[in-house]
Amino acid sequence: MGQVLAWDSLIPEIRALRSVKGSSVVFTNGCFDLLHPGHIDLLERCRALGDLLVVAINSDAGVRQLKGPSRPLVPQSERAELLAGLACVDYVTFFDEPTPRELIARLLPNVLVKGGDWPLDLSKLRAARHSAPFSVRLPLRAHMCAPADSSIRPACCTPCYSPAPRGVPCYW
Repeated sequence: MGQVLAWDSLIPEIRALRSVKGSSVVFTNGCFDLLHPGHIDLLERCRALGDLLVVAINSDAGVRQLKGPSRPLVPQSERAELLAGLACVDYVTFFDEPTPRELIARLLPNVLVKGGDWPLDLSKLRAARHSAPFSVRLPLRAHMCAPADSSIRPACCTPCYSPAPRGVPCYW
């Protein structure tokens, strides 16, 4: 089971693991407001890229800023606990800023991963590469989304996304 740590505890712990074990660190981030099979698939693929997986989640205020006043549906402490309970996740932390750029710069992960639902912004990718030598964009798998008749789809897709047409990937 992973640990939920604040930056001031996470960064020295990761540095110690690197110096003693030479561990390679994979970093990803997101809201993870409603944990679903697509998230788990992505996190398992992230973990396969290194020895440790650090997941940074947007704070409740950050989720509201990104997705609207009715979000998050799940408070940050519960989102963190759910993620830390996954076998593929070693550490979970929070960030309040619009992006985790400062955390990435302090943590210095070996691999930085974003899901394929995020548009490729080369300027941000270049900036992140100064902190992480290897950046990866993993495609999301369409079959991992909730079925079209799912009772949670309207709650999680509003206001950020509308339901995808049949055959088109839905990204929460």
